[in-house]
Amino acid sequence: MVIPTLVTLGILAVIAFVIVVVVVGIYNRLVQLRNRYQNSFSQIDVQLQRRYDLIPNLVETAKGYLKHERETLEAVIAARNQAAAMLKAAAQAPGTAAAMQGLAGAENALAGALGRLNVVMEQYPDLKANQNMMQLSEELTSTENKVAFARQAYNDSVMAYNTYRQSFPPVVFASMFGHAQDATLLQFESEKIAAAPKVSFN
Repeated sequence: MVIPTLVTLGILAVIAFVIVVVVVGIYNRLVQLRNRYQNSFSQIDVQLQRRYDLIPNLVETAKGYLKHERETLEAVIAARNQAAAMLKAAAQAPGTAAAMQGLAGAENALAGALGRLNVVMEQYPDLKANQNMMQLSEELTSTENKVAFARQAYNDSVMAYNTYRQSFPPVVFASMFGHAQDATLLQFESEKIAAAPKVSFN
């Protein structure tokens, strides 16, 4: 009688151990995947911040040539400031729906403002030939490409997190471990950043 009881207790102990190992593994994997997409967002943060730092230089260079386009220049700076504020908010909560939607909306507005500026600048050949403007154009184009790559890496990481969080058995434990919501992809309207509001002077 004692031996079967010990065997039963041993089996129960092994089952309990296996369950604990599985649950700990799920917790660790959720944390790892969340950290991965948050780190990926920090790369977007770096590139967008670099982009925002270039825009005032672009506007300052254009200002001397576009004396009658003050409204366009002011719209670009206002859109840049709004996007920078949204980026700061998004960096506090990467992956949350409100943060990603706010940043995407601000980026779409900035892309539109830069697009309008580009149209205006096309009418000024001297500005297009300006060495500083050509250099800024190259830097902006390079940064746009880096933003696109960083955003793709972030979205891939978010997809990996969401897929794991929604799968079984992680879905059973995710809410208990503080992973109640899917992370949100960062998508720009018509992929304007990936396709870039490139300021081209060729």
